[in-house]
Amino acid sequence: MAVKIKLKRLGKIRSPHYRIVVADSRTRRDGRAIEEIGKYHPTYNPSVIEVDAERVAYWLGVGAQPTEPVMAILKKTGDWQKFKGEPAPAPLLTQPEKAARPSFEAIGGDDEGKGEAITQKKKAEKKDEAAESASTEA
Repeated sequence: MAVKIKLKRLGKIRSPHYRIVVADSRTRRDGRAIEEIGKYHPTYNPSVIEVDAERVAYWLGVGAQPTEPVMAILKKTGDWQKFKGEPAPAPLLTQPEKAARPSFEAIGGDDEGKGEAITQKKKAEKKDEAAESASTEA
């Protein structure tokens, strides 16, 4: 029996969440799993990756084969390099916090009013013109 470490899809149509699971290679994508060993939420900013490194090392040690997407996740977390005996990757970057936008007063805005906003009423003028042309024709 070939055992694979693969992604199990959960969530709504446009908001996928994945569980990293160990399952028989013959089971369907969202089928029964032997064990859940992690989570992956790609739609969050930054994306969330949680992996139980101990269980991953165990399953890789007994011969479980990761799929390509799972291998990419394991390379990002450093579990694949640890298993292969390679140097660890750089730590994952987190999203830098956005600087607050300057306030209106800080930019140098003044509170002087420019007067009232007056909007021309075009519909009323057209009705008046139509009424005048009708009265002149009669």
